[in-house]
Amino acid sequence: MAHDLINRYIWLIDTIKRFGRITLDELGRQWLRSPLSDGKPLPRRTFHHYRNGAEQMFGINIQCDRSTYEYYLEDTPQSALQQWLVDSTALTDTLRDTSDIATRIVLENVPSAREHLATIVDAMRQNHRIRFEYRSYTRSQRKTVDLEPYFVKIFKQLWYVIGRNIADNKIKTYALDRMTDLVIDADAEFQYPEGFSPQEFFKDCFGITTNHNEPKRIVLRVEPTQAKYFRALPLHPSQQEVVHDHYSIFSYVMRNTYDLQEELMSHGDSLEVLEPPELKILIKEKLRKALELYK
Repeated sequence: MAHDLINRYIWLIDTIKRFGRITLDELGRQWLRSPLSDGKPLPRRTFHHYRNGAEQMFGINIQCDRSTYEYYLEDTPQSALQQWLVDSTALTDTLRDTSDIATRIVLENVPSAREHLATIVDAMRQNHRIRFEYRSYTRSQRKTVDLEPYFVKIFKQLWYVIGRNIADNKIKTYALDRMTDLVIDADAEFQYPEGFSPQEFFKDCFGITTNHNEPKRIVLRVEPTQAKYFRALPLHPSQQEVVHDHYSIFSYVMRNTYDLQEELMSHGDSLEVLEPPELKILIKEKLRKALELYK
């Protein structure tokens, strides 16, 4: 029942968001088209019940313009998790009744969430250690890892857990799809570090890899077509752009990490690294080695 209510709250938020402004009558018509309605109308009292629930759960204020009696979403800050929940559940609701066109909806696979994510989230909620067997891509043998799970992060369709490795006493990152035999150690509680911020941990990084390098100014020259993708999906919150006639200059303040290097390589000849010199040399060497494969 609680899950059903959450779906209704999110349906309400998503419908108002899509319309921008909507009257209660139009909202009622949209409700009857939703699988959640079971063909039953949306009474005014029920609407306000869902409205209050949505506001309390997601911090989204649904306001009414008294001159037009239209409802709209007030601009209020949301956490990334709240926004992700709203967007994901709204998408699920959209796809719920699409069996007749199922072959025309192509989705990306996120395999790592199926088996381990729920267990890790449960361990995080209880502040219990987890133990698992892990095989990285760079090692042939598996090893046993005892970890205090601090937070989880998704990157390029893969889930990762980040926490303190007990044996090394270091914060490390582990991919869920490379784990086996995951269990919660109910006898080993831990204290979540006071003041620790997952957002701060990756603040200066692109992707899931980090290091102890100082953040540096990174400057890229990008051809016009590719620049449109950079505008739509910025590499980093620090992104700034200067538009020229035949190219754009994008600048950032980031660490030079493996994930960043791989991302820059993926853009091929549509991108040139201008600064810093060491990153430019590194990308140039990677491209040289790649070219040698085709000789």
